[in-house]
Amino acid sequence: MLQNSIPIRYMYRLTATHTLPCDIELPASKSISNRALIIAALAQSAHLMHGLATCDDTQRLIEALQNKCHTIDINNAGTAMRFLTAYFSNTPYSVTLTGSQRMRQRPISPLVDALRQIGAHITYCNQEGYPPLHIEGDMLQGGAVTIPGHISSQFISALLLIAPYTTQGIHITLQGDVLSRPYIDMTIAMMQHFGAEVSCHHNTITVAPGTYKAIPYDIEADYSAASYWYQIATLSNNTFRLKGLQPHSIQGDARVAKYFALWGVNTTFDNHGAVITPSATTHACDTLHLCLKDEPDLAQTIVMTCALRGQHFCIEGLDNLRIKETDRIEALINEAGKLGYRFTQPREGCLAWDGTRCNINNPIVIDTHNDHRMAMAFAPAAICFDSIYINNPEVVVKSYPSFWEDLKKAGFNITHV
Repeated sequence: MLQNSIPIRYMYRLTATHTLPCDIELPASKSISNRALIIAALAQSAHLMHGLATCDDTQRLIEALQNKCHTIDINNAGTAMRFLTAYFSNTPYSVTLTGSQRMRQRPISPLVDALRQIGAHITYCNQEGYPPLHIEGDMLQGGAVTIPGHISSQFISALLLIAPYTTQGIHITLQGDVLSRPYIDMTIAMMQHFGAEVSCHHNTITVAPGTYKAIPYDIEADYSAASYWYQIATLSNNTFRLKGLQPHSIQGDARVAKYFALWGVNTTFDNHGAVITPSATTHACDTLHLCLKDEPDLAQTIVMTCALRGQHFCIEGLDNLRIKETDRIEALINEAGKLGYRFTQPREGCLAWDGTRCNINNPIVIDTHNDHRMAMAFAPAAICFDSIYINNPEVVVKSYPSFWEDLKKAGFNITHV
């Protein structure tokens, strides 16, 4: 079983006996922000972006791009590690990229191998296939490159973002099944907005050499962050206005509206964002079958919503959850068990629950495993239980720094312990 090796600094006690409808100012999308930052750095125009995310992941990337120190520690920011590996490979800098203990356990060899195919000079400082990395940057030749599509879409996006600034451009062939394809589509859409010439046919993507144009860009609010409010709406029967959400979003996680419509949550839009309203109507069958290979960041939210509603489920497409901030499969199994839900893993990349319950040991203390999404997906359980405790709640700064303050607006009582 997975062990939470993160020292416990403090915890929050959560109760939610009287929740309230309210307006929530969602954070900006860190996925869009981080792509925009790499584009702006390559275009040498720091003033292109409006409304950048203020979360820790984005701040780490900003600092790295501004400082260009010999050694850059991105801590637990996975997107920054992948994007910067490609970026610094194609710039005239010599840098060493390192990160947290967990980051040094997350594989990066598919990206390194692909970059080496087009001329990058990257060496592993310690364990082969994992950070830290030493990069001797120079303008890359580009050309044909092959990369697996089933490990991380961020590897592919990292290659795409720098492609216009290689000598020949890049022709990418994706091998096998492609996970999280909407994130690749997001990257391509943003590149095209800034003038890159990109063509995509099935599992091949071609980017012509060129430059990005200095065009202003407004960052959308984050649909991944919105997912927790969909969860709270369906558990509390409250209506929320989620400011900043766009009806026609480039974010794959915008599909959260479709998934929660199964439980009767209606989504409408006004000039301020989305209004989500729960109803008594439900379209979910006895056992919910979903494949989340395109939206893996919604997995924890949907899994825990199912359990807290008593909804049996079999959810597939979770293959890369083991290499996230923590092993999210094992973390979900462990922490849901503390709430009395016995999840199973019928096969790799699949998580299921048939209604089997186990004993609850009070007090209920949820370990976050240094994973922001574990904290945020389990916090709404306070609506269904007398109280729960969340260890190391500060992990939410990775993507949603104001999460706990926003919960208070909705009537959650949060006590520092």
